[in-house]
Amino acid sequence: DLLLSNSCIPFLGSTEGLDFRTLLLDEERGRLLVGTKDHIFLLNLIDVNKNVKKIYWPAAKEKVELCKLAGKDAQTECANFIRVLQPYNRTHVYVCGTGAFHPLCGYIELG
Repeated sequence: DLLLSNSCIPFLGSTEGLDFRTLLLDEERGRLLVGTKDHIFLLNLIDVNKNVKKIYWPAAKEKVELCKLAGKDAQTECANFIRVLQPYNRTHVYVCGTGAFHPLCGYIELG
């Protein structure tokens, strides 16, 4: 219904079928951060397809191999699923991912 009434703009930046799970709204700057499988997207709130920024942040290859050796599914479990997007200060966001069952965290500068 939303598409038919032109009441929404679908996000076209991800044709990989990524698993969108974590969102952080930055109203002050008009942005939306989206955490997915191996990626973090920074979207414009007015038009989510305009000036899309994407960070590719996969799990380390050796961690993916260990995950697969443990019997986990390579496509649905052995990746870096972004689970935490938390404002840290005015210029940085704290981010954590699963890291193929070896969690890792870091900071993103939003400049």
